[in-house]
Amino acid sequence: MRKPLVVALCALALAGAGVTPAVAAAPTPTGADTAAGAGAGSGSGSATVLDVVDGVAGTATDTLSGLTGPKAAAVNFAGTVSLSNCSGSVVRLPHSADDDPALVLTNGHCLESGFPAAGEVLVDRASSRSFGLLNSAGSRVATLRANRLVYATMTDTDAAVYRLGTTYAQIRSAYGIDALTLSATRPAAGTAISVVSGYWKRIYTCSVDGFAHRLKEGNWTWKDSVRYTPACDTIGGTSGSPVVDDATGKVVAVNNTGNEDGARCTVNNPCEVDANGVVTVRQGINYAQQTYPFTACFGTGSRLDLGASGCTLPKP
Repeated sequence: MRKPLVVALCALALAGAGVTPAVAAAPTPTGADTAAGAGAGSGSGSATVLDVVDGVAGTATDTLSGLTGPKAAAVNFAGTVSLSNCSGSVVRLPHSADDDPALVLTNGHCLESGFPAAGEVLVDRASSRSFGLLNSAGSRVATLRANRLVYATMTDTDAAVYRLGTTYAQIRSAYGIDALTLSATRPAAGTAISVVSGYWKRIYTCSVDGFAHRLKEGNWTWKDSVRYTPACDTIGGTSGSPVVDDATGKVVAVNNTGNEDGARCTVNNPCEVDANGVVTVRQGINYAQQTYPFTACFGTGSRLDLGASGCTLPKP
């Protein structure tokens, strides 16, 4: 989980704002190699509560958007969203219908209510959360609003899915923007990827370096996490950004944390734990949680079915 305080202050200075933003604590990315024995604490994600206030930083992000733009021709901001404290994206399943209510994906640590506890799974909660919808150039073209928090957890994965009161077809008709599609298959090491932050309106490009059997940060533990190559040096506020496979344009993961200071298994300093319990700390390296498991857990009408065949998401 990541805290964007320094970046936010710089952005505010550029925007000519004289207000100091409030900042929440969130998962962060880090990673210099330091091996150690077993026994690690839990972890929490990359850009997490590390997200600054949306109202104050909104002007700052608009300013930054002029300095940082898409870096991959095939990947842009269309379909991504900005939250009050994080990034996210409008997503659909491979089998979604155009008249299904649209879904928004972000991190579990980005919830308005704060971080879910280790072992906690939230399902079907009322929500009126708003999201700023971006077009391909990164301009905000609309405000979308949720009517339900469908699913959220920081156990095994770090993800939250909201359902909107708007269908995919209505979004396309009104704004000419399609949802991003979740890939139904696990990404492979070496895959070229783009981490697309709607909060900062910035795109990071790198590759999948490999996978962490277990990623521990503070009280949280995530399974089979994606590890980026160093070029994806994501910052606070990028929590919840979709990780897009450059070749297919599909979402393969959701950005969530990184090891900032080289500490071992503490908040903002996740550590990797292999199948034998060996702990590795990679300062400056960032991580994401795979999203293909979600494709087996939703049926028609964008309805969650945790009992569906093949659904492996944690249950309440």
